This record gives sequence, structure tokens and C-alpha cells, in this order.
Amino acid sequence: MGALAFTRVFALTLAFALAGCATTAPVPDPVQAALDRAGLPAESLGFVLQPLDASRPALRRRADDAMAPASTMKLVTATVALDRLGINHRGRTELLAAAEPRDGIIDGPLILRGGADPDLDWPALWWLLRQLRERGVREVRGGLVVDRTLFNPTRFDLGLPPFDEAPEFAYNVIPDALHFNGSLLDVELRATDTGVAARSLPALTGLSVDAGAMALSERPCKDWDEDWKPAELRREGEGKGEGWRLALRGAFPRGCRQLAPLQLVDRQWLVTHAVRQLWAELGGVMGPGDVEAAAPAGAVVLASHRGRPLAEELRGIMKSSDNALTRLLYLQLGAQAARPGEATLPAAERAVRDWLAAHGIDTSALVLDNGSGLSRSERVSPALLAGVLRAGQAGGQAPELLATLPVAGLDGTLSRRLKDTAAAGKARLKTGTLRDAVGLAGFVPDANGRPWVFVALLNHPEAARKGRPVLDALVDWVAAQR
Repeated sequence: MGALAFTRVFALTLAFALAGCATTAPVPDPVQAALDRAGLPAESLGFVLQPLDASRPALRRRADDAMAPASTMKLVTATVALDRLGINHRGRTELLAAAEPRDGIIDGPLILRGGADPDLDWPALWWLLRQLRERGVREVRGGLVVDRTLFNPTRFDLGLPPFDEAPEFAYNVIPDALHFNGSLLDVELRATDTGVAARSLPALTGLSVDAGAMALSERPCKDWDEDWKPAELRREGEGKGEGWRLALRGAFPRGCRQLAPLQLVDRQWLVTHAVRQLWAELGGVMGPGDVEAAAPAGAVVLASHRGRPLAEELRGIMKSSDNALTRLLYLQLGAQAARPGEATLPAAERAVRDWLAAHGIDTSALVLDNGSGLSRSERVSPALLAGVLRAGQAGGQAPELLATLPVAGLDGTLSRRLKDTAAAGKARLKTGTLRDAVGLAGFVPDANGRPWVFVALLNHPEAARKGRPVLDALVDWVAAQR
């Protein structure tokens, strides 16, 4: 470090030692330069920076202000969940019946009960039904009962306005206790010489996919979704039962082929048709009548599937910043804490606030919505996130939590950032991006290998477009300290 840079760092540290935590830290010169290049005001940036061993006073700017966290909010949900639910917590899906099958027959409906299983995909559903066939069951005389009652209400998505103009994309899924295939259906799009061909995978009886209205574009294949228009789902025709036609719209790049997981059909329709189709393919017979309802008291478990342990699940959630699975986890906190008859979301909020209070973390700036950061209303302060990081590292689950964070320049949402900096391969940070908010929070080793607690939030109408280089400059600055 040069003499001028050292003097600057010493002045910052001395200012905080003399003035205390309430003082607003000056913006480091390289970060101010990045703000100037982006045309963003210094007031848009809040941060808390301090060695984890507290060997220096914290550098704080807007530290106690309520700011939009974007997906850095996932740190709160993940840290509380690891502590309250435990590293071995696993969601579970069950097949039940009101009574034991007799002579290969379930004399009534088959019950599919959701237990917030993050891994209930098509293969898992097939294996559940295969277990039933292996028990000798060949006929279900009733229809299918889908039990989503782990959460109250059972369907948070019904009647809720979409977050943005792309509700069909995976990041916008609002989960329930039966999170079958993430409520998504894979659609294969393929450019042809004359237009676009499309089909669902797997093909579902009663659903046709029509891409005849889609045009061809000159965009690169990686930007295939830039010209996507909302699809239209309509009945196939009067008096034709449950046939549906999915009409795709917009444009698709020439020479491109894409498999896109999309939320295009009602999730109750999807799961009932999936069960019936797989059951028939396994040689089973099922009677009519599908409903959503609670399993009766005393129902018998016939087969089950368990998701990954929470510590493993969180690695995928945090590295890829999965909104739907974070929301599912937040709801599980609520389900564990809920009192009889209590709604799940208020119970989840109480669980989080109680945990923060137990760790002495000020919640005056906290506004909770769904725990994922995909929200216009959620707020935290940089100081709150710094407190969560410190508490997480002091807890018994510290190694598991640290392993979930993207590594600068290597993986997850940081795979393309900070590649040619001193932080590359060393800093572990949760990213966050909304239209008007970007953030980074985690741990950055300095030039001596000493980890710093790092929290930086930038709120501005152009944050998503211009703010990331500012945060990266702050990471690089911390990584250079001695």
C-alpha cells in the first residue's frame, strides 16, 4: 500500500476511534470515483465494514437507515433457519390413504400431502407412485386429494398481484407446501426455418403448446427471453373436457433452442394431471374426482420422499439466489412457530424478530414481507445485516452458512464479478439486485488474510443499471487493506 493510501486508511480509522460509531464514514476514494463514473450520489450508498475480530472500529455509513436489501435479505432467512430448524431439517412429501389398501385397492382417494419438500420434481413424484405399485396397489377408487395445509393459508399466490411484468418466470413463483417441480412446466422452444416450434416436457395429456404467433428475432440465443410476451392459456374448445391450449407470444432468436422452466398452467391442474399420467404409465387405475383438502385424521402413510438436509439445500438457494425456495424456507419457519390457527407469515416474522432480539440485534429498521428480498417493501439496515453475519459466524452452524455464499469470481451469482481483483477466490458474499437496489453482504479477507464483515447496500432508481461497479470497488478496497 502506498503512503498516501495508508494515510487515508489511518485517517478513516482514527476518525471512528475518536468520534464513535455514530459518525458517517467518508467514502473511500476509489469508491467515490466509481460513484462519480456512474453518476450516483454518495447518499445512495450505505455500508458497515469491520474486521471480524473487531481489531479496528467499524466504518459505518447510513448504517442504521432502513434500506431495500434485495436478495441480501436471504442472509437473514438462511441464518435464522439454520439455527431454528437445524442443519438436518428436511421437507417431506407423503402419499396417504384413509385406510390400508386391501387386495391392491385403495377404497377411496389417494392423498398427496405437501411438507415443503424442495426436491419434489418429476422423478421424485414417479418414485413415490412407484413405491405404491411396489406395495401391490393397482387401483385407487377415489380421485386425488392434494393436501397443502402445512401453511395457512394454503395458497399465498391466489389473488396476489404479480411482482412484475414476468410472472411466468421461475424467480416469481410464490410457493406452497406442495412445491411440485417448483410449480413450473418445462417448455422446449426451437427456432425453425419458418418460425418457432414448442412443446412441453413431459408432454401432458390435455395440454397443447402453440408457438405459431411467435416471430424470429436476430438476438443472440442467450437473450432469448428479451422479446418474450405473456402467454395465453385457454380452453381447447367447448364441450371438450379439460383440454387446454397454451399460446406463446413474442419473438425467439434464429438458430436457437432453449428449455425454459415456466409458470404457465395452474399448479393444481399440473400436479393432478402429473399424478394421473404417471400412475397410468405405471399400470395403475384411478377413479374420478380431484380436490384440494386436508388429509383426514388417522390417514395411513403409504410412501414418502424427503428433500435434502437444509445445509445442503441452502448451498443451492444462496449460490443461485433462489427466491421461491427462500420463500418456502421462510414459510417453514412460520409453520414451526405458528400457534393454533395462526397465519404462517406473521408467525415467520415473529420467529425472525425473536431470533434477532435474542442476539441483541436492533430491528427498528426491519420490514419483513416474504424473507427473500424479492419485495418492494422489505427493509433492513446495514447494521442489522452486519449483526446477522456476526451472530451467524459465532454460532454452531458457521461453517455451513459460510459454505452457502457465492465465492468472488468463481461461482453462483458472483461467477462473473470481481474476477481480476484481490478478492477473487477469497471473498464470500451474498448478492442482491432489484431495479432500484443492489447489495453485497458477507466476508472479505483483507491483504493480511483477516476476514472483514462486509455489508454494502445501494438504493437509487438506477441502482441495477449502474450500482454494481460501486459495490465491487468497495470490495476491492477492503481486500487491499492491511
